[in-house]
Amino acid sequence: MFEKEINTYWKAVVDTIQDGVMIVDTDGTIITINNAFETITGYSRKELLGRSCSSLNCNTCRKIRRKTGGYYCALFEEGQLKKQRCMLMRKDGSYVQILKNASVLKDSRGNLTGAVETISDITDLIEKDVQIETFRRELKAEDRFHGIIGASVSMQRLFDLINNAAESDAPVIIHGESGTGKELVAKAIHNCSPRHPKPYIKVNCAALNESLLESELFGHVKGAFTGAIKNRQGRFEAAMDGDIFLDEIGDMPISTQVKLLRVLEEKVIERVGDYHPVPIRARIISATNKDLWQLVEKGVFREDFYYRINVIPISIPPLRERIGDIPLMAETFFRRIQLKSDKPIQGISNEALELLMQYSWPGNARELKSAFEYAFVSCQEKMIAPHHFPTKIFQHNDDPVQPAAVSVIGLDEIKKRRLIDALHRSNGNQSRTAQVLGISRTSVWNQMKRYHIKK
Repeated sequence: MFEKEINTYWKAVVDTIQDGVMIVDTDGTIITINNAFETITGYSRKELLGRSCSSLNCNTCRKIRRKTGGYYCALFEEGQLKKQRCMLMRKDGSYVQILKNASVLKDSRGNLTGAVETISDITDLIEKDVQIETFRRELKAEDRFHGIIGASVSMQRLFDLINNAAESDAPVIIHGESGTGKELVAKAIHNCSPRHPKPYIKVNCAALNESLLESELFGHVKGAFTGAIKNRQGRFEAAMDGDIFLDEIGDMPISTQVKLLRVLEEKVIERVGDYHPVPIRARIISATNKDLWQLVEKGVFREDFYYRINVIPISIPPLRERIGDIPLMAETFFRRIQLKSDKPIQGISNEALELLMQYSWPGNARELKSAFEYAFVSCQEKMIAPHHFPTKIFQHNDDPVQPAAVSVIGLDEIKKRRLIDALHRSNGNQSRTAQVLGISRTSVWNQMKRYHIKK
């Protein structure tokens, strides 16, 4: 009686687990299966019992020819199978991705009596892997230029200017509102230039006071001031033959501007506390979100210094002036955050996208990215809707953009238009088109084929 109850309990346990269980005899005939096996394969017990396990069409099953004729499963020779990834054909003809484990069964005398096989449905895991790989490709896709996202005409002009400026040794200054991506542009100039293998050094002029800034830029010698216990190399020396990026240069003190003017004119520096000139060869790339000429008129920025750093000016258009890029940027930020998040959010609703294109974005791309980070926290649904964004965006009082200006076009259409524009500007030359877009020639060819664009 006790043994009968144990068997009953054991059957209940087997039918409760989520992995499919199948037992076959030595001929591969199915003797029994559990509930999970029915669910995974789509077959009922009645349909499978008495049939050969080969009817499941597993793509990794191996058979060995018998000496007396016929075949038998290789499992009976190998003894076991561990963590085998394969596919089974379901009753409806579709395939399911599974992880299989199997082992032979023997009686008390060591004679083979059959085999047991367990299968786990890993379709969701496979899809997740594919999704992650897709996201990774998206982050490296052709819709961005050295990390800068944009397909509008103004951004294409910016990319051209970056390429041209990269070839020059003259000082470059990047103008743009807060959040437009000035640091990305500076890094892109470095990456596109022959100086790319050389150092790229960043200094935030607004983060340091006057004495610390000079020490950071030019270095100091031992005893130059309290705390200077040893000689220290400055950022200009560290930059060597590369680039030095001076962010927020509009906040640089007048005294430092005077010393930096000498660096630009004579290509030498002097460490704080020292009088020996040190030659430098680094190119200066600066950036500001201020109107430097207004600062000159107010007397807080030297006019001669202004003209020395303003040799190659580059202006980044604010996001409100290139709303056609918002769908592309929104999709990029969405996928980037989705890759880091475990939330099963599938996409952005058209209503949400239209809302984003009607907002003025005073914080530019940085604010758009922050808006998506907020939306991922607030969204508990499958699609991001307008009310998932911060209140000031969802309930903004800006005048609505004209409907023609906010028509939502797909990402493929954006890519296609960008490719056509680049091909026109390159007179159909695919190598030149690749340089304009910042992608490989093979990518250009693949996109032309995908969008049915003839040379």
